[in-house]
Amino acid sequence: MFLSYNISMNCNICPRMCNIDRNKSFGFCKKNNKIQVSKVMLHYGEEPFLTNDGGASGAIFFAGCNLKCVYCQNYEISHGNGKYITIKTLVSLFKQLEQAGACNIDLVTPTHYTNLIYKALKIYKPKIPVIYNCGGYETQDTINKMSEVIDIFLFDLKYYNNDIAIKYSLAPNYFNYASKSIELAIKLKPTIVNNGYMSSGVVVRHLCLPGQVQDSKKVLDYLSTLSKDVRISLMSQYTPAGEANKFEEINRTLKPIEYKTVVNHALKLGLTNILTQDLNSATAEMIPDFKAKDNFIY
Repeated sequence: MFLSYNISMNCNICPRMCNIDRNKSFGFCKKNNKIQVSKVMLHYGEEPFLTNDGGASGAIFFAGCNLKCVYCQNYEISHGNGKYITIKTLVSLFKQLEQAGACNIDLVTPTHYTNLIYKALKIYKPKIPVIYNCGGYETQDTINKMSEVIDIFLFDLKYYNNDIAIKYSLAPNYFNYASKSIELAIKLKPTIVNNGYMSSGVVVRHLCLPGQVQDSKKVLDYLSTLSKDVRISLMSQYTPAGEANKFEEINRTLKPIEYKTVVNHALKLGLTNILTQDLNSATAEMIPDFKAKDNFIY
């Protein structure tokens, strides 16, 4: 028998602490208490140590988000809609992605559905690693609970400066919540890597933004204080998307000197488990087509 959708308590899953009954209404994420998925696919765009260097992630893109990043590359789904599915169907998707040859189950933007995802993973835990691919705006309670069913925590660490976090993502105290959640995840999930393929641990992504070299440096300063086992993905792929055209300073790609400066800072800090990108990555080619008719594999 499959569990029902109902959650008896009001929603305080994320730092928004909306404290509303999502069976009757919705909070900041604009989503009710039903799982809504925008795309399911074999995705070849994740880090090589997550996909056995060339394999595909079994990506499930959830609709909605607890952040409102003005430059969101997944803007169509983070601010949009998807298909409602049951917990039973989510379990079926896990199995189908496994059978299709996925290297992992990649739960993209899962935060606001964690209670329901948790139930699904309690019913069926895939034999391949399950990745919690989030924007970083998490509570320690949620990380602690999801650590029971998650193998790899893949965090964005977007900002150090609170004013920048509010300006571009409407996320007060972003760094405080993200850093504490990352530190807890490191304690809960030891790093396990076999033949270059990660099956357990924590990965932190940082997307360098135009004009924010100093903030990126501060993010790296913080990351250098963490366990040396933590994998860091330093991303140059920023390309204006969503509503970035409303902010002149980020309505462009990175300048080579900006990214080079940040990479050099990482090297000076002695960060060895760090993945960098070619500046040619700053295109929309790797962004999934969320309007495609084949958004679902089932």
